[in-house]
Amino acid sequence: MTKNQLSPEQQNELVETLSGRFEKNMHRHEDLTWSDIQKKLESSPEKLWSLHEMERTGGEPDVVGYDQSTDEFIFYDCSAESPKGRRSVCYDREALEARKKHKPENNAIDMADDMGITLLTESQYRSLQELDEVDLKTSSWVQTPADIRERGGALFCDRRYGHVFVYHNGASSYYSARGFRGSLKV
Repeated sequence: MTKNQLSPEQQNELVETLSGRFEKNMHRHEDLTWSDIQKKLESSPEKLWSLHEMERTGGEPDVVGYDQSTDEFIFYDCSAESPKGRRSVCYDREALEARKKHKPENNAIDMADDMGITLLTESQYRSLQELDEVDLKTSSWVQTPADIRERGGALFCDRRYGHVFVYHNGASSYYSARGFRGSLKV
């Protein structure tokens, strides 16, 4: 087995977990059927590995849509709070390297790349919030436009007072209650 490959037992366990979550949360994917998704998963071991990483770090990935143009199912981290295994990270490597003291262990962009996923965009984050109210106590980094990042900033989102908020912060900041949510197409 290579680094980014699951054993048959791990694959079966993950597919069972994803199937159970799919059935319990039909409001996220009313027009989709699990058998179609399972076929895609079984033919994509590298994507299963990425989903395993999403699960392992607390993301509770679930199907939230289907992209007809690419024939791919879309998974988002659907955990109630920002995934616990991905918190206390700054935005990207540049921000991490810019810190002189108290550097976090990692950054959101590199972690997502290592997992084979991408950070949610602001639009994707808002669509997730339409499915479930998440990040009531935490916040999540989202993809930041280049012009904001060039000025040293980064964006994050959360839900407070019944509304979804988008904020800015220095990209090198990190907090125990801020992580990131990812997406993956299978």
